[in-house]
Amino acid sequence: MKVNGFLKDVTGASRVTKARRDLIRYGDPNNIYRDPIRETAERLHPDHTDVVCTAVKDASVTSKTYTFKPAEGLLPPFMAGQYVSFDLKIGDTVTTRPFSISSAPYQAIQEDPFFEVTVRKGKEKEGFVSTWFYENVREGDRFTVHLPFGQFCYEPLRDAKHVLALAGGSGITPFCSMAKEIAHGTLDLDLTILYGSVSTKDIILEKELGSISCDRVRFINVISGEEDYDGEKGFLTANLIRKYSREDTSYFVCGPLAMYSFVKGELDKLGVPARRIRMEVFGAPRDITKAEGYPLQEEKTFRLTVVRGIQEDVIEASSLEPLAVAMERAGIKNNTRCRSGACGYCRCKLLSGDVFVPAEGDGRRWADKKFGYVHACSAYPLSDCRIRIQIV
Repeated sequence: MKVNGFLKDVTGASRVTKARRDLIRYGDPNNIYRDPIRETAERLHPDHTDVVCTAVKDASVTSKTYTFKPAEGLLPPFMAGQYVSFDLKIGDTVTTRPFSISSAPYQAIQEDPFFEVTVRKGKEKEGFVSTWFYENVREGDRFTVHLPFGQFCYEPLRDAKHVLALAGGSGITPFCSMAKEIAHGTLDLDLTILYGSVSTKDIILEKELGSISCDRVRFINVISGEEDYDGEKGFLTANLIRKYSREDTSYFVCGPLAMYSFVKGELDKLGVPARRIRMEVFGAPRDITKAEGYPLQEEKTFRLTVVRGIQEDVIEASSLEPLAVAMERAGIKNNTRCRSGACGYCRCKLLSGDVFVPAEGDGRRWADKKFGYVHACSAYPLSDCRIRIQIV
């Protein structure tokens, strides 16, 4: 019996192979199987969505709010605080840019779905894409977008019932989305917004936030450039944060990069534990030479070899710009979404050479660091480099 059982086992593979061939030979050539769960997931979360700009309105003297509706079908659902990534072609440059969604999630799943982004015009020699968007996007323009992305969302299992939002500049946009969702009754939390601005003449989304009639949302302006302002003045200091905090509070921070280190220091003064702090970063540092630990003293140009399958391209890469920007300038397509080193869509293998990754933009997993992977949007070349990217 043991011998017969052994022989039966070792010859089993040939029987299975014959059975499979018989099934293939006599089977239906048409695919009659469906996966309803997968179909639903792909419908609700497509790889990309084609949208049309249906309205443009002023959000302040330097910013505009753009309304987008699906060219056809539905919009993917999102959470308040998440962002959308736009595929853009500006001149010869093909790039992507993330913008926080300033409308509420419920507005994307209603009968006439839409989402909105609020974009501030960049300062001189800064904000190349945001300035282009502000000056050129009109009603009727069509775009391909990817959404939703980001973890800057309220999570009741992690966050306190009271959220103190610390915002600056265009960092007000995700909090506008949260405020609208709270007022609609579909987000259960108490939100206090401390919004730092230089002047009362340029407060982004002030009218929209001021019009929200809900006792669970408070909107407080903090003005730094007007001594005679009759309200909170100065910066988002520890004393001001303490004033509007409750016994159990989570702190959500969103604004310019320069604001982050300052606010983090003020929260440290108050002894706020890290688990109570959520930060959303917008893009790479404007001046990487000011990042802690950056080793070069002046701009240098290096050779960057980009490997895609069997194809190799050698391009120039500035030490002051991320690898992703160098590839975009050369017309090499590489998926990017957050452009802050967080999401991992532009993850690539560093085959040789040295790069600098700022601590604030290093969203890599431990294993990626160990085995030589970097996020192209937050890696700056320090020498000639060779990388392998996915084919897109």
